[in-house]
This record gives sequence, C-alpha cells and structure tokens, in this order.
Amino acid sequence: MRDTVANREASPRDDAIRLLARREHSRAELAGRLAARGHEPAAVDPCLDALAEEGLQSDARFAESFLRSRILRGQGPLKIRAELERRGIDREPARAAFATLAEEEGVDWFALAGETLARRFAGPGDTPRERARRERFLAGRGFDFEQVRHALAHAWDEDAPSVP
Repeated sequence: MRDTVANREASPRDDAIRLLARREHSRAELAGRLAARGHEPAAVDPCLDALAEEGLQSDARFAESFLRSRILRGQGPLKIRAELERRGIDREPARAAFATLAEEEGVDWFALAGETLARRFAGPGDTPRERARRERFLAGRGFDFEQVRHALAHAWDEDAPSVP
C-alpha cells in the first residue's frame, strides 16, 4: 500500500502547523489539541517552544486576534478577559492586548455596550421587567455596571457614536 498522509503518523509539529494555518491558537489550546491527537507531552512542549521561537505561535498575537473578534461580536471586557484566561492566556498578555487595542483603535466600551444593546432591542423598555432584561443581556455579554447603565441611558440617542 502506498504511503499517504492518512497512513503516516503526523508529528506534533505537523499537526500544530495545520491548526495554526486555520487560525491563531494559544499555547495551552495547542497543547490540549495535540494531546487529544495522541502526542506525548514530552514531544509537545519542545515543539511548542520551537514554534514560539520561530514566531509561528504567539500568545500575544492570539490575545489581540481573539480580542478583536470578540469586540466585533459585541462582547464586553469582563467576558473577554474570562475567556482569554480559560484559553490559557495569562493576565499580562491579556492586559497588553487590551492596552494595544485601546491605544491603536480607541475601543470605547461604553459605546460598544450601547451599540450592542441598540442592535438587540428596539427601545429602552417601558417596564422595570423589560429594563432588567436589557441589563441582564448586557451583563451576560460581559459589560460592567457602569457600561450597562450608560448603554441603557444612551443606546438609542440620535448622536450615539458607532464603534468601528
């Protein structure tokens, strides 16, 4: 039988590069996926070190990419930070990604909360129950108390700023 890609056992590096070709991954995500594919931890760690040295895998680049994608989905900073932590990104790279994005693109979390709320609901709600529903929606999206209050007060203003 001919030797095909399906018949050969892929190295951890081959599998990691295939995964990274699709999207950025954190080191912890790659380690978990490679372990799930049956690669030994003794082979995975040096492979991930080499990929990081070559610039093929970067937790900082992953954090920035992840942060941008979540902002486009209308998610708030609390939820994004928790998700980055769950994906194995330490606080310092996460903080750096937030700082970089705030500096380069001027992300306004208050405006994002308002825009997200206005996209989901037609108005502020007439009853306390409807307002509470809107508050829960934004809190579930990861916006803090001040951002939720601001969004409820200004989401439907005519001159509300739009988020890039």
